[in-house]
Amino acid sequence: MREIVNSTYISLDGVIESPQNWPDTGGFTDEGNRIQNDLVLGCSAILMGRHTYESFAGVWPNLPANELVDKMNTMPKYVASSTLTAPQWTNSHVIKGDLVEAVTALKQEPGGDIVQFGVGEVTRTLLSAGLLDRLRLWVHPFFIGHGGPEALLYRDLPTTHFDLTSATPLTSGIVVLDYRVRR
Repeated sequence: MREIVNSTYISLDGVIESPQNWPDTGGFTDEGNRIQNDLVLGCSAILMGRHTYESFAGVWPNLPANELVDKMNTMPKYVASSTLTAPQWTNSHVIKGDLVEAVTALKQEPGGDIVQFGVGEVTRTLLSAGLLDRLRLWVHPFFIGHGGPEALLYRDLPTTHFDLTSATPLTSGIVVLDYRVRR
């Protein structure tokens, strides 16, 4: 069965909103780039909400071609949205109905894992339904110091336990924490 792997950036004070506006840490370094590339290249689909989709769709199709860009632009993208009607990014599919039902079916299909970027309603639904398998947090070494509850990782969810499978510190100060949902 395919796994759902969430990959999310988070600050030390729990902010997940607008990472494109965060302070520069000097980048992911070669090690961080390898970790991110291995994740995407090892997956065969992307799952995301509309906000993440719109952010990604505005950037990825315009990047210079390379292995990662080509993979992001060609692999199937599943977008949970009740308002998106005509996605323009290549190979994008809108999930308008029951997200749990659709993702359960996706996990049963042949193929590699499914990467899910960002944390929002999609992630909370997956966690609540027991459909999320792994969580990769890219912990950035600073406090954002502003933003309301909507900007934070925290939301009401059932208690979920995770097992740490790896921790990789990058020279930029970012620490990549990989967790597996404990069943």
